Amino acid sequence: MKLELVPLPVSDVERAIDFYANKLGFTKDVDVQPAEGVRVVQLTPEGSGCSVGFGTGLDVYRGEPGSIRGLHLVVEDIDATRDELVRAGVDVGEVHDFGGGVRGASFSDPDGNTFELQEMAWRTGPQY
Repeated sequence: MKLELVPLPVSDVERAIDFYANKLGFTKDVDVQPAEGVRVVQLTPEGSGCSVGFGTGLDVYRGEPGSIRGLHLVVEDIDATRDELVRAGVDVGEVHDFGGGVRGASFSDPDGNTFELQEMAWRTGPQY
């Protein structure tokens, strides 16, 4: 099994697309309207095997906007990634050292869904 999609409840699809594509740099893989009142959007962080999705008209998107907590985005260099996101207008918290080679910094999307940038010093290689 592979986790490949995390549905996110958002209140404004266009605003969410702008945030994930233009501020976080995710690739917009899908943006379709397969039926009246239904919209499916999927975006993927570069190099990730898992995407986020949101839209309208489907039960999977009916959650409370801002209710998703602590999705981890693993990065190779948290300082560089944080700086890049701050320059793009994302309000990223300060980097914290959690010990054991783990460092993190949190931020949220416009609806309040939260993310944790995470750097784990022992994880290296092309997938990170």
